[in-house]
Amino acid sequence: MRQASPKAPSDDKRWRMIDARIRRLGSSPDALIEVLHTAQEAFGYLDPETLAYVGAALGVPPSRTYGVATFYSHFTLKPQGKHTCVVCTGTACYIGGARGIIKRISQDLNIGPGETTEDKRISLLTARCIGACSLAPAVVFDDDVQGKLSPDDVMTHLEQL
Repeated sequence: MRQASPKAPSDDKRWRMIDARIRRLGSSPDALIEVLHTAQEAFGYLDPETLAYVGAALGVPPSRTYGVATFYSHFTLKPQGKHTCVVCTGTACYIGGARGIIKRISQDLNIGPGETTEDKRISLLTARCIGACSLAPAVVFDDDVQGKLSPDDVMTHLEQL
């Protein structure tokens, strides 16, 4: 027999969105990815409390919940900056100069992939492939895909954000 759903960690209305999604999907362990997407949309990232709550509500062990959240590059376990910069590291982009772009961002902004600037303005992320190989090297600035960029181009764009 399935346990009753856990109580939401707080009265924050975003938990009601997550609970509604869980109910719509039937509280099934198969809904884990969908519910994690909803939680990340609601809170901006997945913290340990959120992972524990979602796992408990779906009857999924903590190790599996954490494993899914860390396996998929879409999910993030830390708060993101106001703007995101996703550098594609797929084969075409890597050959086209993605490594140099990441190096330049890291040097100029003092952050590495998966990190956010101290002022919480920019988060640097990487993705295995964004499907824009003809634009290599491609970078996604706040959901806007741009390609054929040099490290200088990327830094100019980031300065304008």
